[in-house]
Amino acid sequence: MNNVTNKLWTKEFITLMLSNLFLFLTLQMLLTTLPAYAKEAFQASPLQVSLITSLFAFSAILARLFSSKALEKGKRRQLLYIGLIVSLLATLGYYWATGITFLLLMRILFGIGFGMTSTSFPTMASDVLPPKRLGEGMGYFGLSTTLAMSIGPMIGLSLLQKGGFTPLVMITAAVNVLIFPLAFLLTSRTPKDHREPVAESVPEEAKTSLFRRLLLPGVLNFLTSITYGGLLSFLALFGKEAGLESPQYFFLFNALAIILIRPVSGKIYDRYGHKALLIPAAAFMLIGLMALTFASSTGGLLLAASFYGIGFGAMQPSLQTWMIQRYRQGSGGRRTAPF
Repeated sequence: MNNVTNKLWTKEFITLMLSNLFLFLTLQMLLTTLPAYAKEAFQASPLQVSLITSLFAFSAILARLFSSKALEKGKRRQLLYIGLIVSLLATLGYYWATGITFLLLMRILFGIGFGMTSTSFPTMASDVLPPKRLGEGMGYFGLSTTLAMSIGPMIGLSLLQKGGFTPLVMITAAVNVLIFPLAFLLTSRTPKDHREPVAESVPEEAKTSLFRRLLLPGVLNFLTSITYGGLLSFLALFGKEAGLESPQYFFLFNALAIILIRPVSGKIYDRYGHKALLIPAAAFMLIGLMALTFASSTGGLLLAASFYGIGFGAMQPSLQTWMIQRYRQGSGGRRTAPF
């Protein structure tokens, strides 16, 4: 998809954002609920509960490593559809899980499918964005992930509490199915050949320098994700222990705070850079987590969600934009994004 204008909101880009939103919804709707379900249905131990998240993450990382090679060879369509099919089969497999071992196997399978698909969409997004608006466009694209991370757990917990595990699995599978027609629209318009891969166009010395440039923001993004991963995996269990009736509302108010802070933090970044945002954002996240620790009522829960959402909503896009800028500086202004 070659760009001849600086138009950002094209049909392809909007379709990609919707596809990415649905994809991450299928992840987030189950990521928070599965630990609570496993503990209740199978009397899973704390170690087994932690494996539900860690095995998924490990398999997704491995799948992404292999997927990057497939993308370099121009196998984007095959990678996308195989990933979607594997994710759907794994999601449906949760319904037939009669023990913790089978559930963990489905988590590994889902991680493989998710890793393949989640590698394809950002790469396609970087292709349809105009070069001069790459940072802005990837920031908007990342908003679809953030929104799914915020509302997905709330939807999943509500479905689990009101309807049980079976409706949750079926609705999650239905969301996965919605991605297929969107993917067809994208791949039917995308030419088979795409830009020259970065790995083949950047000298070894330049790649080493680029790695050093991306190391610090990458590590910070990793640490930020750890805090959110802990909330996703254990907030439902924490809510029960703390006597909180509706822990899912944490993610609703977290999402509202993210939506409100994004326009403000974006303008601050454009004017003053990442240094003006990272420390205040980290402070807000810390306050939110500390407030959650002592929350004993819905009001305390929502206050913690608001503080954490402000910090997370400012931190994540700042790190992503910072990485994009460092990447472009280190690779001679090449257009392909490192995601």
